[in-house]
Amino acid sequence: MQLNDNSENKTMVKLECKTLILDLDGTISDPSLGIINCINHALETHGLPTVSGDLIKQEIGPPLDKTFINLSPGATPSEVSKLITTFRERYSDIGYSENILYAGIPAVIDQLSNAHVTLGVCTGKRKDFAERILSLFGLLEYFAFVDGGDIGVTKSSQLAGLLKSKAIDKQAVMVGDRSIDITSAQENGLRSIGVLWGFGDYEELSQASPACILEKVDELPGVVT
Repeated sequence: MQLNDNSENKTMVKLECKTLILDLDGTISDPSLGIINCINHALETHGLPTVSGDLIKQEIGPPLDKTFINLSPGATPSEVSKLITTFRERYSDIGYSENILYAGIPAVIDQLSNAHVTLGVCTGKRKDFAERILSLFGLLEYFAFVDGGDIGVTKSSQLAGLLKSKAIDKQAVMVGDRSIDITSAQENGLRSIGVLWGFGDYEELSQASPACILEKVDELPGVVT
């Protein structure tokens, strides 16, 4: 575990937590193969240059429209909409299953559940896709809620909605691999944990100032239970 410079306790962080909100992509599973294949399929279908997998990996996390705008500078809103539609067609057929569960995640989720921590998912991915992925890995039953996003829906507004519906309260903790997970939690008065096994690096996460940054999956239960 690495602590950010703003942490009061420099030896160990222990967060009292009844509800843990997990990001999906880069936190529970690695979706990069499916996303890379679907993005390049969409670009090629619409006559645009394909891009390297490494470049696409840097864009995983933010909403899909922003990803296509960054990867195809100059694309019009209409073109971006068509790219998203084509992406989702392939993603629905096969892309969602081109997904790798991070080692240790099932055991950690089971451990947290047995410790009576309520688990939920908050992802920018559409809810139906998120539920299909969790079902693919046999994990859906562990989660009290799965909150999915869509184009134009921010993670901050998703968390606000979960608070408004009382699915979570202010004691909930957000766990994610990108700065957007951390800042969205902060905008809603929630604590957060950054993780380094996904797509965000230490510099990105530390600048967002989560309570702590974890290097290994099996560190999570010790921080929140």
